[in-house]
Amino acid sequence: MDACRAEAAYNTGFMDARTTLTTRARLFDWRFLAPRYWPIWLGLGLMKLMVALPFRWQLAIGGQAGRWLGKLARRRRRIAAINLELCFPDLSPTQRATLLEAHFAALGMGLFETALAWWAPDARLRGLARIEGAEHLEQAMARGKGVILLTGHFTTLELGARFMTLRQPFHAMYRPHKNRFYEIAQRHQREWRCKLPPLPRDDLRGLLRAFKRGRAVWYAPDQNLGARNSVFVPFFGVTACTITATSRLAALSGAAVVPYFPKRLPGATGYEVVILPALADFPSADVEADTRRINQLLEQHVRQAPEQYLWVHRRFKTQPPGKSSPYQP
Repeated sequence: MDACRAEAAYNTGFMDARTTLTTRARLFDWRFLAPRYWPIWLGLGLMKLMVALPFRWQLAIGGQAGRWLGKLARRRRRIAAINLELCFPDLSPTQRATLLEAHFAALGMGLFETALAWWAPDARLRGLARIEGAEHLEQAMARGKGVILLTGHFTTLELGARFMTLRQPFHAMYRPHKNRFYEIAQRHQREWRCKLPPLPRDDLRGLLRAFKRGRAVWYAPDQNLGARNSVFVPFFGVTACTITATSRLAALSGAAVVPYFPKRLPGATGYEVVILPALADFPSADVEADTRRINQLLEQHVRQAPEQYLWVHRRFKTQPPGKSSPYQP
């Protein structure tokens, strides 16, 4: 499939097997058969095999693997411990230690959930999730100006997004992975499952074009990407360098901002995905106030299942001038 046909398929909004042919060709490039890529091939193969296991087994094995890896990944463990201490100062050291263990178990489960998101058939996934508030997304889409599907970096991120595709195809706005092979594999799976091609976070023209066509775009603005195009606003009472793109994109496009939050239910009983009404009076004339509002909304939902949030990310790395990073030795 040449570039013109790929662009035509994208412009008309249809996604079928032909649309991902170029990505597949890159995925099976002979250069990726080099020994340095073998660990990724092995990892992808194991992930695909995971899908065949019973769901309860997947979560049990994933949880145990996550706890084990948490002992080995000392740097990430230290980052998560610092984050929990900053964000939950009212908890005792014992309570935070318990939460830290639960978090690494959730990360392990997230690996199995990613496998489900990439390879499980729709019929299997429909029985795992309870989606609440789908009418809010339908109402926002009916406006015809596009929708920003706002969420956070939870350990259920991939599977939660896949559940959303059962209701609404969308573009996923994302940061490309540094490893070229993994980036292509990840893009291929997301493109195939989300029904529309993912968009790099710096592709402003592509984003605005998608909104103009009335499409939905997945977006999670809760990672530290540096001071550029960011403001310092609280997150769990801690100063956090937070990107302002949600407010600015909504202002440029007129797209509605519809928050949604996935949550793993206890006892391997499945998942809950809550879709909230589109944010009212958003964006406002105050970008900083808008960004603070998003952080407050995200914090509210993180607190419902704190172990399922991505605490291994250096969320508070960038600080205002004169204030040091909490992750320094």
